[in-house]
Amino acid sequence: MIKRLIAIVLVLMVAMPVANTASLTSLAKAKPTLTPSPSPVWPPKGFTPSKVGNTFIKIPTAKELVGLASNDKALTAALARKVDGVRVCEKFSCGAVQVTSLDSCKWWVVTANVKGATSPEDSTIKLFGTVRTTIGKTAAKKYTTILIVSGEPIELRHTVSNIRAVCHTEVPVEKVPGTTYTVAP
Repeated sequence: MIKRLIAIVLVLMVAMPVANTASLTSLAKAKPTLTPSPSPVWPPKGFTPSKVGNTFIKIPTAKELVGLASNDKALTAALARKVDGVRVCEKFSCGAVQVTSLDSCKWWVVTANVKGATSPEDSTIKLFGTVRTTIGKTAAKKYTTILIVSGEPIELRHTVSNIRAVCHTEVPVEKVPGTTYTVAP
């Protein structure tokens, strides 16, 4: 008799659903879903293509430049470089450009104009000089941020404008990397 009672209790325990079993079962069956990272968009959004269409440039905002520097050791080092004990872009007028290309580049040449008011009294815009910056090799479809440092004191509030970048596929014939500031006549 006791054996029968135990058998009936066991059958009932197995056959009857236990409270909260449904939620436990659904949790056990739930599998995490992993969302893959989106593929990089090409051509890159926000970038201006060259006339040929194989290179692209973008002028980052100051906020974007801070974000880019947080992930780029070379850019961080360039921004932290000091001249006469002062950070380079706190001493001179600076600009920046992001470049990328369909094919790898053995080196880049970036040129820009440095413009500003003729004097504090005369707001006529004048070309003060040009900057030519070279950087080394970049891989295809790799984004690189280039800092452009003029030789003009920042107090004059000159701007770096008309930025152009050229990807070279031949071996450099000059010192790379380098920056040359030429004062306008």
